[in-house]
Amino acid sequence: MKRSTKIVATLGPASSDPAVLERMILAGVDVVRLNFSHGTAADHLKRAELVRETCRKIDRTVGIMADLQGPKIRVGKFKDGKVALNKGDKFILDADCETGDATRVGLDYKELPRDVRPGDVLLLDDGKIVLDVASVKGNEIHTVTRHGGTLSNNKGINRQGGGLTAPALTPKDIDDIRTAAQMKADYLAVSFPKSGADMYMAKELMRAAGGDSLLIAKIERAEAIPALEDIMNACDGIMVARGDLAVEVGDASVPALQKRMIRTARELNKLTITATQMMESMISSPVPTRAEVSDVANAVLDGTDAVMLSAESASGQYPVETIEAMSRICVEAEKSHPVTLDREFLDRVFKRVDQSIAMAALFTAYHLNVKAIAALTESGSTALWMSRLNCGVPIYALTSQTNTRYRTTLFRDTYPLMVKYVGHDREELLEEAEAVLVRSGVVAEGDLIVLTIGEPIGKAGGTNTMKIVRVGDHKRRAP
Repeated sequence: MKRSTKIVATLGPASSDPAVLERMILAGVDVVRLNFSHGTAADHLKRAELVRETCRKIDRTVGIMADLQGPKIRVGKFKDGKVALNKGDKFILDADCETGDATRVGLDYKELPRDVRPGDVLLLDDGKIVLDVASVKGNEIHTVTRHGGTLSNNKGINRQGGGLTAPALTPKDIDDIRTAAQMKADYLAVSFPKSGADMYMAKELMRAAGGDSLLIAKIERAEAIPALEDIMNACDGIMVARGDLAVEVGDASVPALQKRMIRTARELNKLTITATQMMESMISSPVPTRAEVSDVANAVLDGTDAVMLSAESASGQYPVETIEAMSRICVEAEKSHPVTLDREFLDRVFKRVDQSIAMAALFTAYHLNVKAIAALTESGSTALWMSRLNCGVPIYALTSQTNTRYRTTLFRDTYPLMVKYVGHDREELLEEAEAVLVRSGVVAEGDLIVLTIGEPIGKAGGTNTMKIVRVGDHKRRAP
């Protein structure tokens, strides 16, 4: 059975073996994520090439997402690798410290002492350790431990409520954008944006490097919440990055924010990825917990385009089993996803011809109970608009453009197929599209399909025609 929700899997040591990667893709990976927080540019280029080779070998279409590190604010290294902090212990975050010990540790973000005030609360290692700021003396932040634990090298620091001034794009990120452009990444995920301006800058840097990746904004700062629409208008999609976001806004706020973000993104024709700890226990267990099953299913019912695996597929013991489990949960959840198309069409205004055709195709497909919608698309826009509303009919993005084929891998309910037709005859192109669907086993003779196409043929953004076809009719009409 076709799965509507897409699966993004992070590559790492557990998934670098060609045989394991092949099994992961066959198990259902739609997009691979290259995490630029780890590894060198050469590592990432090599992995991207391995993904493309594997796709060619097994005839699958898998997109590539480059994920920038961003200004991850971390503690430095300790002499012994870690220290134990107990409640009431005094501890100094020192921008000038080289090697940490039980009393102090260095900072990779040297501006942190300018950003905090006495009374602020700092959360380390995703909130596991809580420090109250007592005073700031020059480059030293003097704190008292509220919740202790073991603090090890390079753990992250957040300020409760957000407000740190670190820019979204660091010099490393700017170099990494060039690497992403070089590998022709289909998606670029930008970490910690605070406003639409951060996303516009990333877009300009990507263009300057010769790339045309779709931009995904990772929503993980408290400041990003009030600026949500501004950020969405400047990018192609968002990632609900629940780890850092939960630390900044409080874990109890995240489920409602997740629903709101996915709903807003769909209304604005943007993509959504739900991420962080979705199948965390499967790093070391062959089966998920019941809570994880519910978490993935709820994201599907919220309408997310994709669910994402991080350490589970990058460094876990069961990368293939995790993808199989996630796929199974998605398929089951989708069976109970309500089709509310008639209600969704109320009070909607379509000002563009191509968008109106896309919506008409959905409405017709739903009410005529057709087998498939085929969008002949140059840019992927028609397929994207269709995928924002659930009509219960699969959408096939038929394109002659290789980059469009890979870009649509993240669209919910959408399946990319290549059409190799070269010419300007509309009827011939529609017949070729029908033949591609039949060859792919999607439809059979006698099935109804809805086709959308633009004239003149080959022009992006020109979808202006919808046609309802019964498969095989043109053969019966032929002399």
